[in-house]
Amino acid sequence: MLAGLAQAQMKMTADQVFAFIKSSIQLHHDDRQVAEYVKKIKLTDRLEYRRVEELQGLGAGTKTVAALRTLSEASASLEVAPPPPPPPPKPVIPPPDSIEQARVLHDFVENARNYAQTLPNYMCVQVTRRRVDRSGTENWQLQDTIQEQLSYVDHKEDYKVVMINNRSVSNIGHLELGGATSSGEFGSIYSEIFAPETNTDFEWDHWATLRGRRMYVFSFRVDPSRSKYSIYDGDTRRTIIAGYHGLIYVDRDTLTVMRWKLDCDHIPSDFPIKNVQQDVNYDFVKIADSQYVLPLKSEVRSSRGKYLSWNETEFHLYRKFAADTTITFDEPAPIPEDKTKEEPAQPDAKDKR
Repeated sequence: MLAGLAQAQMKMTADQVFAFIKSSIQLHHDDRQVAEYVKKIKLTDRLEYRRVEELQGLGAGTKTVAALRTLSEASASLEVAPPPPPPPPKPVIPPPDSIEQARVLHDFVENARNYAQTLPNYMCVQVTRRRVDRSGTENWQLQDTIQEQLSYVDHKEDYKVVMINNRSVSNIGHLELGGATSSGEFGSIYSEIFAPETNTDFEWDHWATLRGRRMYVFSFRVDPSRSKYSIYDGDTRRTIIAGYHGLIYVDRDTLTVMRWKLDCDHIPSDFPIKNVQQDVNYDFVKIADSQYVLPLKSEVRSSRGKYLSWNETEFHLYRKFAADTTITFDEPAPIPEDKTKEEPAQPDAKDKR
């Protein structure tokens, strides 16, 4: 293909030449053919020598570099192309004023404190994909996929392990799985963040879009002296209580918490587990004839030396709890990334001008 294109002289900009050579390096094109192609190029602006050296550093072949040097010398009398215009400035959405911030903070905290009381007894399928990396470089390998029947009855969570790697199992408890596990996405951790005795510090942070809806985003911090966030290390059989800080995403229209993410802090220096992070997304779910806000996906990451752990937990097939309710355990498709990705907020009619 390169040989055929090189039969006719082509006009190109220096930027186009640079992009072409960079692509040729990545695609491992033949050095001789690339050089012959370069010899047929007529530049419309100057190819600066520093860019030739940059391409050489990226791995351009000796024949290609020689042809580029000749091309650079031939274009020395041409003007350097002006830099591209800067992108238009992003629209600035002013933060809520102090009165609105106080109102929103009061209302969503009250809604969160009453959250558990609004939930019915129900059950769902919890699918956890556990990944590990023993090199500390985030070269992740899927360790196992666990499916559990999660029941929420009288404000308490109960986990029943049903399948591991698509094989049915029995008599294995949630805490007997080994490796990194988590619980509390439904109510306990959520409730603690907003409990009066926790005395969480909240501050305005930014606007965001989540699943197409505008979000107020507040930062928060919980001192370890008021925290109940426990981290257990199975090797040493030791449990510690960590403080934490993070972000709360609140739906602008319903003043409902739709996401919280946190990083643990004040972990003792002699405790093996470090860098504990948790990110929980919620979504609107219909159970029977009513709509509730329930967990959609949770991610937990941690490290133990170079050993990294990453659990992705998804929640599917919500239904009202009943003793005779059964759930079919076929592994659901993973939740698309865009369902949990934060997007920039765009101005709309509700923003104050």
